[in-house]
Amino acid sequence: MLEGELAREAMFYSYDQEKDRVLCELCPHNCHIKEGKKGKCGVREHRDGKLITLNYGEVSSSALDPIEKKPLYHFYPGHEIFSIGTVGCNFSCSFCQNWAIAQDFEGIDTMSLTPEDVLEIMDKKIPLDRRLGVAYTYNEPTIWYEFIYDTARLIHKKDMKNVLVTNGFINKEPLEKLLPYIDAMNIDVKGFTEEFYKKYCKGRLEPVKEILERVHSHCHVEVTNLLIPGLNDSLEEIEGLVEWIARVNPHIPLHFSRYFPCYKMDLPPTPVETLVKAKEVADKKLSYVYLGNVRDIDAGHTNCPDCGEVVIRRAGSLIKNLGVEGKNCKFCGGKIHITGEVK
Repeated sequence: MLEGELAREAMFYSYDQEKDRVLCELCPHNCHIKEGKKGKCGVREHRDGKLITLNYGEVSSSALDPIEKKPLYHFYPGHEIFSIGTVGCNFSCSFCQNWAIAQDFEGIDTMSLTPEDVLEIMDKKIPLDRRLGVAYTYNEPTIWYEFIYDTARLIHKKDMKNVLVTNGFINKEPLEKLLPYIDAMNIDVKGFTEEFYKKYCKGRLEPVKEILERVHSHCHVEVTNLLIPGLNDSLEEIEGLVEWIARVNPHIPLHFSRYFPCYKMDLPPTPVETLVKAKEVADKKLSYVYLGNVRDIDAGHTNCPDCGEVVIRRAGSLIKNLGVEGKNCKFCGGKIHITGEVK
């Protein structure tokens, strides 16, 4: 049972004294939680009329990762970022790739860190030239809201960056309060139908769409879509996703990722041909489309959207700048939509 050393009162909730329930207002589930019970995320508990965040500062995973691993291909390409995660999730995806910390996390060992501890790690253990900032990732970071809010403000004061790798399922008020301290997001759009979200994720699509539409003009955004055979990989669904992103901003990078059996789902892996076809569809309307979890095909290079030349070549997380000068293509002078310098 998670009992964080740093557990504290949560933000964004109200108390119904008559029914003795708290209403968690962090995400669109808006859980009504009885005394002694937790919300759907498993880390916010009702205690004596208060909502307590149990995972404040509880770190289950940490690493110095290439920024491309998030995946973020257009945010400071070639840089590294200190990545940390906790436990729990407000979705229950049957194909969860990090299920050990996101779903069945009881008994997982965590390390208690304060926001000041994170800053000290950055200052003392990470070389200056590798100190881009902090990525909140591995599990769903928004349910770690209070810790992220406190840490992100400290990180910004030191002129470093904050990144969220998220399912985008958060209410507008907490998002607005956090957004000034977030520099980039990768939003994992699970599928493009409400039916898929309801059946396989125990969530909803529309709030995720609203969040991307809100944040894309306030911070750097990229989108990931895991294609699962027969469930969310129809041509119609792919076209719907692509058309929606194109309406929001056609320069938002889209990462199609290959599914492999995991957690409660044992369908066979996604055929590579499915991802190639999805990229062909997306390339017609989006400037930057990538394929993840695939080998032996050139799926990670960045091409100039104007002349088609490869301007950044990737081999896994290794990159080589072949044609980005400032924010432009050295071959034709066209704009390359990248936040930050290419390392």
